[in-house]
Amino acid sequence: MKKIFQVLFVSTVIILLANACQTKKDYETVKNDPLKARIYTLDNGLKVYMTVNKDEPRIQTYIAVKVGSKNDPAETTGLAHYLEHLMFKGTTHFGTSNYEAEKPLLDQIEQLFEVYRKTTDEAERKALYHQIDSLSYEASKIGIPNEYDKLMAAIGATGTNAYTSFDVTCYVENIPSNQVDNWAKIQADRFKNSIIRGFHTELETVYEEYNMNLTDDSRKTFDMLLSSLYPNHPYGQQTTIGRGEHLKNPSITNIKNYFNTYYVPNNIAICLSGDFDPDTMINTIKKYFGDMQPNPNIAKLEIKEEAPITKPIEKEVLGLEAENVTLAWRLGKANSADNDLASLASSILYNGSAGLIDLNLIQKQQILNAYAYPQMLADHGMFLMSATPKDGQTLEEAKELLLKELGKLRSGNFDESLLKATIENYKLSYEQMYDNNYGRANAFVNSFINDIAWKDNVTELDRLSKITKEDIVKFVEENLKNNNYVVVYKRVGDPNIQKIEKPSITPILTNRNMVSDFVKEVQESKVAPIEPVFVDFDKDMEKVTAKAEIPVLYKKNETTDLFNLNFVFETGANNDASLRDAFNYISYLGTSSKTQEQLSQEFYNIACSYSFEVQGERSYISLSGLSENMPKAIELLENLLADAQADDEILSNMKADIIKKRMDRKLSHNANFNALRRYVIYGPESVAKTTLTNQAVADLKAENLIAQVKDLMTKQHTIIYYGPMTSKEVVKVINEKHNTPNELSPITNKLHFAPVNTPESKVFLAEYDAQQFYYVQYSNKGTQFDVSNDANIALFNEYFGGGMNSIVFQEMREARALAYSAIAYLAEPYQLEDSYYFMAFIGSQNDKMAAAIDGFAEIIENMPESETAFKIAKESLLSRMRTERTIKEQVLWAYMDAQDMGVQYDRNKAIFEKVQELTLADVKSFQESWIKGNIYVYCILGKSQDLDLNKIEKLGKVEKLSQEMIFGY
Repeated sequence: MKKIFQVLFVSTVIILLANACQTKKDYETVKNDPLKARIYTLDNGLKVYMTVNKDEPRIQTYIAVKVGSKNDPAETTGLAHYLEHLMFKGTTHFGTSNYEAEKPLLDQIEQLFEVYRKTTDEAERKALYHQIDSLSYEASKIGIPNEYDKLMAAIGATGTNAYTSFDVTCYVENIPSNQVDNWAKIQADRFKNSIIRGFHTELETVYEEYNMNLTDDSRKTFDMLLSSLYPNHPYGQQTTIGRGEHLKNPSITNIKNYFNTYYVPNNIAICLSGDFDPDTMINTIKKYFGDMQPNPNIAKLEIKEEAPITKPIEKEVLGLEAENVTLAWRLGKANSADNDLASLASSILYNGSAGLIDLNLIQKQQILNAYAYPQMLADHGMFLMSATPKDGQTLEEAKELLLKELGKLRSGNFDESLLKATIENYKLSYEQMYDNNYGRANAFVNSFINDIAWKDNVTELDRLSKITKEDIVKFVEENLKNNNYVVVYKRVGDPNIQKIEKPSITPILTNRNMVSDFVKEVQESKVAPIEPVFVDFDKDMEKVTAKAEIPVLYKKNETTDLFNLNFVFETGANNDASLRDAFNYISYLGTSSKTQEQLSQEFYNIACSYSFEVQGERSYISLSGLSENMPKAIELLENLLADAQADDEILSNMKADIIKKRMDRKLSHNANFNALRRYVIYGPESVAKTTLTNQAVADLKAENLIAQVKDLMTKQHTIIYYGPMTSKEVVKVINEKHNTPNELSPITNKLHFAPVNTPESKVFLAEYDAQQFYYVQYSNKGTQFDVSNDANIALFNEYFGGGMNSIVFQEMREARALAYSAIAYLAEPYQLEDSYYFMAFIGSQNDKMAAAIDGFAEIIENMPESETAFKIAKESLLSRMRTERTIKEQVLWAYMDAQDMGVQYDRNKAIFEKVQELTLADVKSFQESWIKGNIYVYCILGKSQDLDLNKIEKLGKVEKLSQEMIFGY
């Protein structure tokens, strides 16, 4: 009996020990964490953050390296950003057909660049660059460009990207949940065995980005602020893009040293959110990343003390865009107590609804636009305030208005209820952020890079809720004084920029049909299949009816307590060009019982907001916020719409502001291009009919604008609801709170502008004084919509112009270095009666225009054929369709889109089935039928004196367009 007891005792101990081993966590968690995050630290120091979200079978991945432009060597600034680009060029295992043969050529290129960067004689430099170009061409015979992108396409990844800032370089992928092993294998090889190849063509892409930044006034302002606030820190001493002279004289050797120093496991975090098993995921990461060797000697950046600012530092930058003024104060770093206090202080000043700036400056039309927010970095922070002046208002006057509102904050001249309401609105924003994988994974990145313990992220709202009004006032008194800031006046003027000239580059080979063994292995790997799930509108949503026969599209929110409610009217600016102004006017007004200030405060207090949007043929009145407060929010909005009180002074100010914003818009590069593109695609009549002239703006009447909105509310409309209420509850609230007549009037005589046909070649040329030209090649043969074309169009766009693995990207950017951005696609109609059109776009340097146009025309007319590239495009498209899901509120908008095209089902199902049968021959036949030999209309935005006008004239008859023609005013 004693022996049996001993056996039982020993067995029990073994079981208990086994259970203890099984339950012992090798990861950290935080109590009450809404993400239930696990945080692992591998033996080599690699951090892994993960949270499970099973909304769809995909995973958002970020690989964050705790290094950025602040760590660039002073003699080769821009290095971190350039290394980010080079991390897409492959490794010793992929991106090459024979690394042993390629390596001697790459070594020679590296050595020549070291000589080149130290050579000052221009003739010698030109000869050296010619050698580099020749060697690069020879190396390209062995290399296989874009194999990383082929790998991502093969595993069905989307959103392939990366970014560099002061403190971080981060690599981004969204992958199917059945491709974890392949993803980890590829990324580990990339971070362990990265090779610098295709160096000089990628450097040209960085030149393009540098030249684009030269005309980016907001970036120039930001750089000036940092250089003035932190002259002793790299934040202020060097920019992320780098200096022009450094980009002209790069060092591959420095880049390699940088990679070996910082791209080590104890300086990296893998941040994940999506559909996966955490135990399987961590074992996979250990398998592939566990043997990476740490660097225990990563030098910490020396932080030099800055001299106190005792009087305002005034700076000025010049640029083509609209003038503005920005102020900045020094703060502590992101993980300091300043973070919480600055966040609340900025929200009390500006929150888009009921802050001091919102109510006292924007709502009262004292300023054209203004905002305040903290910018918290790993080593330092800053508090920003900025304003765009009204017509006739100086930048100095705008600055004083900002300081006056800050003074109110400093003196405690704000209601304590605003602080409490801010906390409620923060809860709302947190729910929104954590309701998707991007927000979740990005929160991990910020925690890692800024050395913020995840516990502090989880408890942030608790901390914020304990901050008092007295704490805010004390923080502002101590940190945001009247004499310790930097102010930058951004004025309109000649920036006198020095761009980097285009070097002579021999196009490298694309080797589309070559495939490395590594890529073959991934392509041939077997993974558990994921079957596609397509929307069934009859099952995945409800269609119910409210009073006055209003159709209600309903989808239940199963994950948060938030709602979105939209009133959708089938009319817009096409029928009434002043409708946008009517809604804009209403947003400034109060009712007979409440001022606009009171309305704004009430909405903010219940953590709800409203907005108006007027498109060409559709208008939206939208409400969102905490579900429990939806009835109150509807009541407030309905009262405003029904009882808005006219105010002629507000209207007069609004008219002046409209004219000023129009003047500012004409100064914007992107606004000019968007206006030109609209003019070309939809024709001059669409501009004239949907845009009020300045005189028509001056003639607007308050009673007419209010009447327009009231009249709209009597028209038939659809209600779209996404939120936690049941459909019956939603209908009950609508019936009680939505003010409508018993019978709604139909919307008739809708004016529609379809994309125009292109019966003859034309060139539309518009002037903009910039170093880059924007170019569109547009064709429309009048072919009407037919669902039978869906699959062919989807596969053609994927193969030809879809992404980094497409023909367009490989030819225009990778092989020829002719454009920072280039895309081409066949566009489907947005309305059933519209026709398909083809559009190609290039944004590039002025001195590359002729070569870029010729290169684009060549591949558009004679599409290169590659069975290998086709296979990748096809599998990428199919993989995405297997794993991407139309979920949550997307279902309702997908239904609206289907209705617009006259179908009652998800077209993706038929696309998925048909694409599987299509071949490269089908894509080529489609291109020859739909694209080859087309007649084009071209639009070019640029500085004509810097462009090759002879080249432009060969495209077709040139018509020069004024700003008044393309903008309509």
